[in-house]
Amino acid sequence: MARTIEEIQQEILTAKANEPALQELNSSSKTSIWRLWVFIIAFAIWVLEKTFDTHKEEVSEALRQLKPHTARWYRNKALAFQYGFNLLEDSDQFDNEGHDPEQIEASKIIKYSAVVESTDESRLIIKIATEQGEELQPINADQKATFEAYLSEIKDAGVQTTVINYRPDILRLRMKIFRDPLVLDANGQSILTGKKPIEEAIKSYLKKLPFNGELVLAHLVDELQKVEGVRIPHITLAESKWIDASVNDYGNFQPIDVKAIPVSGYFKIENFNGIEYVV
Repeated sequence: MARTIEEIQQEILTAKANEPALQELNSSSKTSIWRLWVFIIAFAIWVLEKTFDTHKEEVSEALRQLKPHTARWYRNKALAFQYGFNLLEDSDQFDNEGHDPEQIEASKIIKYSAVVESTDESRLIIKIATEQGEELQPINADQKATFEAYLSEIKDAGVQTTVINYRPDILRLRMKIFRDPLVLDANGQSILTGKKPIEEAIKSYLKKLPFNGELVLAHLVDELQKVEGVRIPHITLAESKWIDASVNDYGNFQPIDVKAIPVSGYFKIENFNGIEYVV
């Protein structure tokens, strides 16, 4: 970034002050010949630095136009989407003129996104979700239509995209928890606090998963093992179901073998009825 003329002048004056051979140039008049030459040189250097800045911007823009965008770029652009705002002309940036920071932030309705390549065709799968009361959920139909129009404007030519804006994958667990009867009662309730730490641990584990992150049953067991009063956590069944796009509703439950990535990008526990507490 180009320095100001004043900054360049000051550097020249500092260098001059440290040079014994130039000590006779001591006039403080702004119109003295030597000070005018300092200004001329500083101005010339400033023009050169501004030219370098312009050249750098032009090269960066040319590279941006030529370089195919990565999945990370599409994810960042999904998160940058502003509902109700126009794009600047010939740009992938939004026109925020006349809007305060609160309005701009409120327009960014997509709070979570993940982008993956389709395994069976040349297509990018863009998973998105918003958040309401600390619960992940899909954006509404109007918002999705606007988001898809935005993608059409900014995506690279020839790139096919599919937006996944589903309700959460439903996780069903059947578990046998061997408990310490001095700490947990027969319903899994803490005798000391009255809370249900197993249920809280499951919800906490799911919440800590990154968006589109992999659920690993062994890791869930590790988390449950840390709960006070749990001697042995044993998962007897794990399965999930997700939105079937062909019917726009949930399909049948499918077993989870070791690990699973949610189709929607996130899980929601069905209920805790499948937990059995034994001594």
